[in-house]
Amino acid sequence: QVQLVESGGALVQPGGSLRLSCAASGFTFRNYAMNWYRQAPGKERELVANINSSGGTYYAESVKGRFTISRDNAKNTVYLQMNSLKPEDTAVYYCSARVSREYWGQGTQVTVSS
Repeated sequence: QVQLVESGGALVQPGGSLRLSCAASGFTFRNYAMNWYRQAPGKERELVANINSSGGTYYAESVKGRFTISRDNAKNTVYLQMNSLKPEDTAVYYCSARVSREYWGQGTQVTVSS
């Protein structure tokens, strides 16, 4: 069965950096696009970044130039490198993959605060 497990969330000061990881299993990882979403308290879940099977990427305007999505097909893992973090980046971050349907991980909390 498809499983997505995020890790790497933490409390970080404004201007700091974090790298999130999402380990995938149960499907042929290299063939599928992977997404990072986030959901802040009281807000809808929003797409942060996407990487397709060829390595092409998409970023939300709010994170462009600060976040980098990447994938390691040998490790079945997708990453989100987050630099210059701001308090408004505080959210639960989820990875997802549309295999037969959209699958989601359990999420990892990122808190940006001094």
